[in-house]
Formats: sequence, C-alpha cells, structure tokens
Amino acid sequence: MVKLCGFHISNYHNKVRLALLEKGIEFEEDATCAPKQTEEYLARSPMGKAPFLELGDGRRLSESEVICEYLEDAYPQKPLLPKDALGRAKVRELVRHMELHMELVARRLYGQVFFGRPPMSEESKQSVERDLGKGVRAFKMLAKFEPYVAGSELTFADCAAFVHLPLVSLASKHAFGRDFLADLPQVKPYLGMLAERPAFRKVNEDRKAAQAALRK
Repeated sequence: MVKLCGFHISNYHNKVRLALLEKGIEFEEDATCAPKQTEEYLARSPMGKAPFLELGDGRRLSESEVICEYLEDAYPQKPLLPKDALGRAKVRELVRHMELHMELVARRLYGQVFFGRPPMSEESKQSVERDLGKGVRAFKMLAKFEPYVAGSELTFADCAAFVHLPLVSLASKHAFGRDFLADLPQVKPYLGMLAERPAFRKVNEDRKAAQAALRK
C-alpha cells in the first residue's frame, strides 16, 4: 500500500490526497511530514519538500504532479484524465498554469499576509501584482466550468483548483485590497460544488482542523 507523506495545511499535499481519494486508492498517510532539510528527511524527499509518496521497498516519489501522473498510470480504473491525448494535455495545461502562473506567484505574498513577516518591497509587490494579473488572465481563457474546470468530467485540474484558487483569492485580497479572481463569478459556486463531494469535504475539514490546531 502506498503512503502519502506531508501535512494537512499544504495545498500540494491536499491536491494529491484528493486524487487518491477520488480514484478510490487505498493508502496510508503520515500527516506529520513538514518540510525539513535534515539528512534523514532528505533521504526521503530530495529537496526536503512535501508531499512525497512512499511505494515500499525503499521506493519513493516526490513532486505532487509527478505523483499524480504515477497514480493515473498505476491505478487507471478510475481515471482523472480524459482518454484522448488532447484532452489529457488540456488538463495538464490548466494545472501548469494554475501552479506556475497563479499559485507560485501568489506564494510570494504568503509570508507577509499569512505569517506576519515583514512587508515586501514595493517593487516586489508590483512584480507580483503584474505577474498574477497575467496568470489570472490566462486562467480565464483556459477554464471552462462545464461544470468542472476542464470540462464535463472531474479531473486532476479540479484537485488542483480546489486547493490553489482560494489561496490566490485570499492572498491577493490581503495584499492588494482586491480579489484577483473577482472577475470570475463562476469560481465561488464551482468551489462550493466541489466542497459537497465527500473527498473534497474531508480534505477541507482536515485542513481547517490542522489550521485550528496551529493557532492553539
């Protein structure tokens, strides 16, 4: 049985966890694996990041998108990618855009808006504002909401959107006084629809519980 290692506050950990649950894969979970740079941890995750997947016999995979691709190949019974090559590529395109051009850009704000670190320079803030605007513009062109973000079927793109889009909204609202996704009225009902699915509801509840535990 595979073991997912990470922590419940991590959006990338939760993306993989959603995929495992939606695909109906039996798995163990170690939710105590926050990123570290210790020798022991690096032996399990080469960059010291989370999540990573343990496959048994010393075999491991890191990087959430690589893990999702492995799960799709190894457990094809309930697919989270379309059958046709273009459909699969379009899902991957959406995930890549959300992560590279939206979440990772918004992540530059997290220290300031979520963790009370010193404010970033005005130049850096303007850079984030510019880059995030470009990313959201591209997302508007790619997202379908029919009713899922990539089309009529649930895919890995929904697992990514559910964990990334709320952070983009919240971080931009705190940093710039406006939600960069406000011009996409489909986002809120879409996220609400996903939250009604048992797997998504479970992951969301565990994330909230982990956040509450940190505040104690």
